[in-house]
Amino acid sequence: MLINEIREKSNQELYQEIDALKDELFNLRFQLATGQLENTARIKTVRKTIARIKTVIGERAAHQQQEVSG
Repeated sequence: MLINEIREKSNQELYQEIDALKDELFNLRFQLATGQLENTARIKTVRKTIARIKTVIGERAAHQQQEVSG
């Protein structure tokens, strides 16, 4: 997921996306542990996508705080 796609979504959609990605990450880790995972790079991609989403949410929160106090 590109950063532009993330920025276009609402916070509610982003939280839903995080939940879905965390479920996928759990399944990927389970597959890795059982030796069934073929694409190990997917774990890294999912983790980075979660981090990108959390970064955008944090930026929005900081921006809202700045507007309130400034």
